[in-house]
Amino acid sequence: QVHVVESGGGLVQAGDSLRLSCAASGRTFSTYAMGWFRQAPGKEREFVAGITYGNTLYADSVKGRFTISRDNAKNTVYLQMNSLKPEDTAVYYCALQEPSGTYYLRFEARYDYWGQGTQVTVSS
Repeated sequence: QVHVVESGGGLVQAGDSLRLSCAASGRTFSTYAMGWFRQAPGKEREFVAGITYGNTLYADSVKGRFTISRDNAKNTVYLQMNSLKPEDTAVYYCALQEPSGTYYLRFEARYDYWGQGTQVTVSS
């Protein structure tokens, strides 16, 4: 059984930074691709960023502001969020998928394991 736990959410002001963490256990973490998704109130869940063993992919809305990284020794993936905007307010989810290429990182249906989410609120 794979367990995925996100942390690091909170309430910040526009322009601030926040770093989310996602810890996974139960499988060989380094072989999995990881992704961050978010869901704002009244909207569908959307792709934010993903990382394979050596490549990353970002949604256009966060490119240049967010950075995804992973520490395989700690079974953890991070999402560094800078220059936060009110429209970044959402519940952020971390997920794992079997490695299948950078192209597939943005597809929610490709992910096998999900965390419970962490709330990020950005005030204006």
